[in-house]
Amino acid sequence: MAVKSNHVTIKGIKDGLVFLLDDECEFEELLGELRYKLEHTHQNILTGPIIHVDVKLGSRRISEDQKQSMLDILKQKGNLLIRSVEMPEGEDEPGKEPAYAVMSGMVRSGQVLHHHGDLLFLGDVNPGGSILCTGDIYILGALRGMAHAGVEGNEEAIIAASHFAPTQLRIAERISRPPDEWNIRETSMEFAFLRDGAMQIDKISNIVRIRRDFNVFKGV
Repeated sequence: MAVKSNHVTIKGIKDGLVFLLDDECEFEELLGELRYKLEHTHQNILTGPIIHVDVKLGSRRISEDQKQSMLDILKQKGNLLIRSVEMPEGEDEPGKEPAYAVMSGMVRSGQVLHHHGDLLFLGDVNPGGSILCTGDIYILGALRGMAHAGVEGNEEAIIAASHFAPTQLRIAERISRPPDEWNIRETSMEFAFLRDGAMQIDKISNIVRIRRDFNVFKGV
């Protein structure tokens, strides 16, 4: 039975093959064409030495089961070695939150902002205002109130702010009231973290010592 051949495009590159898969057709239809092409076309390419394969799904996102079904078809050709499967990031997957939630505004005296996860807050936290997060807190603005990161016990959480002058800091169960001189010193962009159970303050440029997974710009 003939299969329409407009959903799967196979292109040769310098070090292997790229499979470009249509992101609009039904997934089962896509698998059917993929299977047909591997069995009936490109036999001169799909036999012989090991070939590295990159699969590109466009804007289509697939489940792990769907991915495995696709890989099972590709692996039927013993000389195809799957190097990568490219699809959009899964920020919309059920139960999976974005890396950082972004909020803006102002937390005034008497107000409390609660957030589950990591938070990037664009604005000021005034004296008497509070931000409470289960993850990290990053404030692009002035922190003059109270900030509590890792409220469910995450002692690796951090608190950072452009203008660092809090009335109180909390990370997990640890509480730190800043020294009096904080109110008169020249403040800068800093962050708070726990080291051996004690609250520490450092310049934001040193955050990579705590967050080693951050990418670092080293210039040219």
